[in-house]
Amino acid sequence: MLLRYFYDEKLAHASYLVGCQRTGEAIVIDPGRHPAPYLRTAEAEGLRIVAATETHIHADFVSGARELGVAHGAKLYLSDEGGDDWRYRYAEEAECRLVKHGDRFKVGNLSFEVLHTPGHTPESISLLLTDLGGGADEPMGIFTGDFVFVGDVGRPDLLEKAAGLRGTSEAGARAMFHSLQQFKRLPDYLQVWPAHGAGSACGKSLGAVPSSTVGYEKRFNPALSYRDEEAFVQALLDGQPEPPRYFAVMKQVNRKGPELLNRLAAVAELASLEALTALREAGAAVIDTRPAQEFAKGHLEGTINIPYNKSFPNWAGWLVDYDRPLAVLAKPDQWQDILTELRSIGIDNVAGYMDAGKLRADDSSRLESYAEATPSDMAGKVEAGDVHLVDVRNWSEWLEGHIPGAQHLMLGTLPGRLNEIPRDKPVLLQCRSGARSAIAASVLQAGGIKEVINLSGGYIRWREEGLPHEDGSKPQTAGNK
Repeated sequence: MLLRYFYDEKLAHASYLVGCQRTGEAIVIDPGRHPAPYLRTAEAEGLRIVAATETHIHADFVSGARELGVAHGAKLYLSDEGGDDWRYRYAEEAECRLVKHGDRFKVGNLSFEVLHTPGHTPESISLLLTDLGGGADEPMGIFTGDFVFVGDVGRPDLLEKAAGLRGTSEAGARAMFHSLQQFKRLPDYLQVWPAHGAGSACGKSLGAVPSSTVGYEKRFNPALSYRDEEAFVQALLDGQPEPPRYFAVMKQVNRKGPELLNRLAAVAELASLEALTALREAGAAVIDTRPAQEFAKGHLEGTINIPYNKSFPNWAGWLVDYDRPLAVLAKPDQWQDILTELRSIGIDNVAGYMDAGKLRADDSSRLESYAEATPSDMAGKVEAGDVHLVDVRNWSEWLEGHIPGAQHLMLGTLPGRLNEIPRDKPVLLQCRSGARSAIAASVLQAGGIKEVINLSGGYIRWREEGLPHEDGSKPQTAGNK
């Protein structure tokens, strides 16, 4: 047997290729949208990908199951649990077997047993793997998807918070409690292979270790320590992070089936600012992927800055309008990776790309900028009320402490809340370190609030300089949360 681990750091997404070396057949579990890494690895190992499966309908990335099934001929094994609302709409397009709790299927001499493990989602399944070719008659590990992570379990509130299905959070938490009782009965020696690691918004405290064992999680995973269902439900629902806005889109895309990659339109390269401006005037949104400091010095009016770094897919998913065409300003050597990552979260309507280097100094009359300032520069103005301070961190960070007088508006929610920001004075944007508040500065300027300042060093530097701060658990004015 061969097992290969694939990890997308930007999405905190883990997927697996499992192959039977005796028969040369392989399966991909929880594949990402782009199949090339799996195909390359399979070829290098002398394997053919004959099957693909996923543990549930994912909300945080575009699944590659349809791509492997329709475009590459893999047989699909997809959940038939959870009721009609959670059935895959594209299953008939490829050779597909819908599976339920207790079902088994084989790929070569590898045997997979299906466990229905609802809680994160109603249709969620886990897969017990037994290597029959190696002579084993008991499983060696379990692919848990978003059910059990290293040090955490899947959040049950996404259907309610991201997809708007009222009342599903508590029901999901109760289902998770009962699924975990099933997990606790598994042998301690089983390896645990989850679909996410630290940084994923599918849980609140995922570990950075790629795998674990059932026994270790029984002993040290806090969620598995609860015996009382009511206490478990309260603890699981408390403190879950804000789900990115695009999660609701992904659930629908992955249930319906994402467009095949070879059917996506080619992206035109734009030769000039005039061409980019014409696209924007025709209704396209524009994101500029340069580093924040470059963007701050000069950028095209109406553009949003989402720097191309580890956090790029997350903030693109929060801030890009899926209903509008998108144009992208990027450095040429990063463009193809940027396009791949946009498509990995379902942003397919990309209308054009322009080399960011075309924004030259001699275009200064067509560009705008914003200022940066240190905490010591701004402390007096904040205290005197000469600027309006907006804290764009997550709610959990706000509760840990904040600057007196700040208004809390989480970055991802800003485009829909600009009307809550006063416009009679300069707006000072602040986050933990200055990175998210730089994005926020671009969102405000694109939305017509032009006089903005980014707080360099953010809340960390504010505290390091000994400036006033207060406990965020104190009662706040209505609307700040």
